[in-house]
Amino acid sequence: MPDDPKTDTISLVEEQVSVTKQAVLTGRVRIATQTETIEQRLPAELSSEEIKVVRVPVDRRVDAMPQTTTEGDLTIIPVVEERLVVTRELYLREEVHVRRIRRQESVEIPAETRRQTVRIERLSPDGEALDPIPSNSKDDHDDL
Repeated sequence: MPDDPKTDTISLVEEQVSVTKQAVLTGRVRIATQTETIEQRLPAELSSEEIKVVRVPVDRRVDAMPQTTTEGDLTIIPVVEERLVVTRELYLREEVHVRRIRRQESVEIPAETRRQTVRIERLSPDGEALDPIPSNSKDDHDDL
């Protein structure tokens, strides 16, 4: 019934919206690291052992070769000789007593260590320096 004079027509209009994104430079950051050397003294325990040798004359006849003996920190090493008599007899000529003496001392050994620090600056889009960003100390790592 297009020819019907009582027919009203409504035209439909639809609007469409589109969204676009554009990257905009709002600032820059400059980061510089620096390595520093730290002199330290490291504690260490040093041990030394001194040997004291004492020759003890004995000059006593023995029937058999004595054994080397150890009593605590003392080691006794027998020294024998054969002497010609009508019969051959063994004489303990001397003993060598060897004693260990332990010493311990504390010393500090110099050593170098290195640590890096960082400096961060905020820059404007055109490269001008803004306020520097405070750096964390070596003990303040929770904010990283």
